[in-house]
Amino acid sequence: MTRTRLILASVGGAALCAVVACAGWVWSLGPAPLGVGLETSHTVLDREGRLLRAYATPDGRWRLPATVDDVDPGFLKLLLAYEDKHFYAHHGVDPRAMGRAAYQLISERQIVSGGSTLSMQVARLLEPREHRSFGAKLRQVTRALQLEYKLSKREILALYLTLAPYGGNLEGIRAASLAYFGKEPRRLSLGEAALLVALPQSPEWRRPDRHAERAQAARDRVLDRAVAQAVVPRDEIARAKDEVVPQARKPLPTFAPHSSDRIVSLEPNTRIHKLTLDAPLQGKLETLARERALALGPEISVAMIAVDNATGEVRARVASSDYFDKRRAGQVDMTQALRSPGSTLKPFIYGMGFEDGLIHPETLIEDRPARYGGYTPENFDLTFQGTVTIRKALQLSLNVPAIAVLSKVGVNRLSARLTEAGAGLVLPKGEAPGLAMGLGGVGITLNDLTMLYAGLARGGEAQTLIEKQGQPASNQHRLLDPVAAWYIGNALMGAPPPDNAPHGRVAFKTGTSYGYRDAWAVGFDGRMTVGVWVGRPDGSPVPGLVGRASAAPILFDAFARSGHTPVPLAQAPKGAVFAASSKLPPPLQRFGAPDGLATEPPRIMFPPDGARLELAEGRPADPVALKIAGGTAPLTVMINGVPLPATGGRRSLFFQPNGPGFVRLTVMDARGAADSVMVRVQ
Repeated sequence: MTRTRLILASVGGAALCAVVACAGWVWSLGPAPLGVGLETSHTVLDREGRLLRAYATPDGRWRLPATVDDVDPGFLKLLLAYEDKHFYAHHGVDPRAMGRAAYQLISERQIVSGGSTLSMQVARLLEPREHRSFGAKLRQVTRALQLEYKLSKREILALYLTLAPYGGNLEGIRAASLAYFGKEPRRLSLGEAALLVALPQSPEWRRPDRHAERAQAARDRVLDRAVAQAVVPRDEIARAKDEVVPQARKPLPTFAPHSSDRIVSLEPNTRIHKLTLDAPLQGKLETLARERALALGPEISVAMIAVDNATGEVRARVASSDYFDKRRAGQVDMTQALRSPGSTLKPFIYGMGFEDGLIHPETLIEDRPARYGGYTPENFDLTFQGTVTIRKALQLSLNVPAIAVLSKVGVNRLSARLTEAGAGLVLPKGEAPGLAMGLGGVGITLNDLTMLYAGLARGGEAQTLIEKQGQPASNQHRLLDPVAAWYIGNALMGAPPPDNAPHGRVAFKTGTSYGYRDAWAVGFDGRMTVGVWVGRPDGSPVPGLVGRASAAPILFDAFARSGHTPVPLAQAPKGAVFAASSKLPPPLQRFGAPDGLATEPPRIMFPPDGARLELAEGRPADPVALKIAGGTAPLTVMINGVPLPATGGRRSLFFQPNGPGFVRLTVMDARGAADSVMVRVQ
């Protein structure tokens, strides 16, 4: 009895020592790696979770995070059938698989299979080993048990789907599926799924872009095992084996590169970034921008923004025609660059005129030569249309009527209103707001200009554009009252579209900056607002570059490629007035005319300001002609401040110079409006 007790005590002591030694060894391994803080690629997703762009990890690997929900269920069936059919039954180690591996090692005198479960493979991926050994295998077993204790089966699968090697610098099923098949792994074919199951076993040996025959053979073995285990019907295997194995890698998506770069730089510690963009629309507009830029010239770029009117969310942002084109400065974000807007601010001038009760869309206005101090606006085609309605003046983008209304509305008020609505207006250094602002004498970005037009589509309520999912909507700012905004949209809907474009579907406005540097087109329907800019990023002139010919066709094509049926504008709000010019209240029948009569400020048409008049030698000076236009009679003419005799209603008269020197000529009408020029007699 004593001898038996001694033996038992010895055995128990040895077992206890073994347990203590084993526990000490496990403790020496340290905490189990659970994938916390795993270095994965920055991935930028669209509003539906589709990949816009991914970035390699600091060590140059494409390691895109993936979950069970990101993968085709058929792939998971094949994976478990081939790698670990008892995955959901064991706790990290499959005794039957380990026993089979040990038997094969003894009988074959070499390692035939490792007997590794998916949990053990994840453990190896989290703590890579250089060589196979008993110690390394024991470590895997220990880590697998720890993983099973700490994580759920779905979490372990997610780690495998993120870390599994697929050849080269590809890790994880998403990177592999995108690189080899050009699509996300949630919609794999049977042959594609089988190939992705086979590759992690020998990722370099079976790389399809280098060893297509080996990859195909490995894929077919996966399919054969799937049939043997009745995972896949036999009649589907033949079709799967006929699928062609890809022999080259595809580039990963690079949609919206500027937006992606910006969000990654702003959130460097976040790995998954979600934007409001729509990947299909983004891709279509990027293709459109690239096509049109190539057609327009070697150094011309195109930028576009598409905005959802209801939410203010950006659905597409094309910041350049080609991100990788250095000649076009492709990496410069032209949606955020300050440029001259040309005539695109005119709608807001008229909108404030509607608000102030100065005009109505059917108010008559004069499109004739005019001068405001030293500023003489001219129409783009250097012609004048005479008497037109405000509606027609806006649709034809006439400059003189717009400046006439702006002179009444007030430049500072317009600037303040647009700024309060969220637009960042920038004037040339050292300059104050002037009437030229209405024709593009100010800097604005395509982003802000599109935001303002989206405000028109929203009934006069503007809000800052949103591009990040989850970003709270900014407070709305009043841009115009609803009636004024509707008047503008209704008028712009009737603007003549470019050749071969449908009429009456998009309310739009074009613009061309001074010197043919920028061409613009911004338009909206009831659903979406799109802004287009065309030009050279360095600001150089492009002869012949005008908004109507260069930007407007792109705008209409963008709406066509959006794939949505045009949505009509909202119904007229309460308070909108529908009447012909003659039926409007007298003050609204004709702009700037007291008692319904048209009058213009007096203007000295000849001699022009700064003219030089030659005196004849040897005889008295000849009288000099003075020609006046506009003004309400009677007119008063002064020469160097001295009035001439009453002119009556005459608009052409003569004055006698006293001799060489400067002469100031001034004319004043009955309302006190005046014009003055300085000439030199020599």
